[in-house]
Amino acid sequence: MKTTTRIALVALALIITTIAPASAADKPNVVLMLADNVGWGDIGAYGGGEIRGMPTPRIDSIAEEGLQLTHFLVEPGCTPSRAGLMLGRYSGRAGLGTIIIGGTPNTLLADELTMAELFKNNGYATGMTGKWHLGSEEQSWPTRQGFDEYHVGVIETSDGTLYRGHMERAGIPEEQISKVVPSIMESDDQGNLTVAREYTVEYRAQVEGDIAAASVEYIKRHANQDKPFFLYVGWTHTHYPNVTPPEFTGKSTHPYGDAIMELDYRTGQVLDAIKEAGIEDDTIVIWLCDNSATPTGSPFNFRGGSNGPWRGELGDALEGSLRVPGMIKWPGKIPVRKSNEMISIHDFFPTFANMLDADLPTDRFYDGVDQLDFLLGKQENSNREHLMTFVNNELAAVRWRHYTIYPKPFVDSFNNPSSAGGLGVRVLNNELPDVYNIEMDPQERINIMADNAWVCRHYLRIIAEYKKTLEKHPNPPGVSLTNTVF
Repeated sequence: MKTTTRIALVALALIITTIAPASAADKPNVVLMLADNVGWGDIGAYGGGEIRGMPTPRIDSIAEEGLQLTHFLVEPGCTPSRAGLMLGRYSGRAGLGTIIIGGTPNTLLADELTMAELFKNNGYATGMTGKWHLGSEEQSWPTRQGFDEYHVGVIETSDGTLYRGHMERAGIPEEQISKVVPSIMESDDQGNLTVAREYTVEYRAQVEGDIAAASVEYIKRHANQDKPFFLYVGWTHTHYPNVTPPEFTGKSTHPYGDAIMELDYRTGQVLDAIKEAGIEDDTIVIWLCDNSATPTGSPFNFRGGSNGPWRGELGDALEGSLRVPGMIKWPGKIPVRKSNEMISIHDFFPTFANMLDADLPTDRFYDGVDQLDFLLGKQENSNREHLMTFVNNELAAVRWRHYTIYPKPFVDSFNNPSSAGGLGVRVLNNELPDVYNIEMDPQERINIMADNAWVCRHYLRIIAEYKKTLEKHPNPPGVSLTNTVF
């Protein structure tokens, strides 16, 4: 071959490379798995697992092969955390600061921009399986909020599987029962949702396997296609009631442990599907929890979960409610390591926006911060220094660095009867907040307000900055079933 011809071919190759579409490395697939009510002390990588008789090797493998977050924070309940994840904002900004109960007014509104829409608008195929819990109105459906497909759809929560038995015992007519019992939903080609079956306690034992199977099928169908894909897997374990199929029942010494072990196995099925499709290096895998476990539930019902060294549980704003397992891997891109830098569930939205080079709307305020350089190991520190936590629209806690400040301290009330978590109470303590050093005192037993009042300067600054954002972007009223002021 003549030298001039060779030079011409090389030049042509460079031109083609320049104008070629972005590679998978530029737009990787994203598989985001969200567990339900799993505590810090439940997962092996965080000190649980094997020592509690319920090993979690497949979940642990994500931490071992990627970035394990030991300071990952969420919101206090299912709906609020899912809203924070999907929207990149505090849940109260969307009117979703309380757990959605069917028939109540709070629901994800049509004008919100979700993570699914972010991916879809940037050339991704988008699919979801499992639990949604952001509203059952049509405007709130996953397929009306950016997802092309929705399979084995648990549109609300697993609590509803108990409705039928209670209502039947109360003598409620079947025509009324059928209107409120939860259903498993499936989408058609137009994104319409239809009822596939009733979500009963019996089917509760089967649903996790079906979610895994639908997720595996989606990965097989979309792997190596022209479009990258975003798959959101909403697991239902370990939300009450914890029932499992026969092959997992009795695997541990407790139904909760059985559910953890099934969750681990189902996670492994998704990981295996990614590997078998040959797309591991081109796929970001994220495994998170929406909130913590409910070890007590009531003083008379130990459910088996553990929030590790932290005080609190699902429903309060204590550390045990907010700090949960979180891990992310992207082979060759995200360095393998463990980090105690503060990350919140709200941060994934702006981080993905940066990864996709997408502009975010300016008509709303985003509480999430871009963490792409931190995840990729380009910087050691997180871009987050504080986090506010709300119960409905009321401020319940402020984290600044390793200090947590509670305007109204949370207290147990064992003679109510109740305990901690969603059944606990808050008190007004002489108009002064409680201050705890989480690193020194993970159980939050020593109120250091007297010697560390200077921390309140940052507390007041954070509140003032938040209130400033409300001038242009006021929050909608929070939904309350107890406020009787008319």
